[in-house]
Amino acid sequence: MKLALFDLDNTLITGDSDFEWAQFLIEKKALDRELHEARNLEFYEQYKAGTLDIHEFLDFQLKPLSRHPRSQLESWRSEFIKKKIEPLIATGARELIEKHMLDGDLCIIITATNSFVTAPIAQILGINHLIATEPETQKDGEFTGKVLGTPCFQEGKIERLELWLDQHNLTWLSFLQSWFYSDSLNDLPLLSKVTHPVAVDPDAVLKKHAEENDWSIISLR
Repeated sequence: MKLALFDLDNTLITGDSDFEWAQFLIEKKALDRELHEARNLEFYEQYKAGTLDIHEFLDFQLKPLSRHPRSQLESWRSEFIKKKIEPLIATGARELIEKHMLDGDLCIIITATNSFVTAPIAQILGINHLIATEPETQKDGEFTGKVLGTPCFQEGKIERLELWLDQHNLTWLSFLQSWFYSDSLNDLPLLSKVTHPVAVDPDAVLKKHAEENDWSIISLR
């Protein structure tokens, strides 16, 4: 058995769905532009620099989910996916995914962005398995505005992946080969765990690391 892991933001899509979702909510006046736009940009720059405090960011990103009924959020999300995300799907993303699926590999999207935003994106891309940061919900399905468990970010991606594998009666030893495709320095911990780390349209830090360690570097754009 072989394992193919895919980061989502700036890898399979040519943008950041977390950032775009907040901007979309600002456009919808669900978030106050004056209060939230500069903060959203600030968090995005911290993410790109590898200095993001994930818990501080999730407090910012998940709180809005608790301020609106789930039905309204789902309606906004459908519009968001259609207008903002579908145009961002990287040109080579579907071909890469299809190649791994035709080879019979277990394909998983693993992303720091929360599952409410990313589940329909995974579905559009034809990948049935998603490991993402999980927003906490109440018994009625409404969001609390808090994160559930470990955020799927940096070393947390390894923890969340290993938990998922254990739940499916698998371990790293179940796979003869493993791939992880990512653009970001934040994914260096998980990239270093797989047998085939692949830098996809990488940021400067990841590109340098990939070159120094003879990792594959590709573009999906």
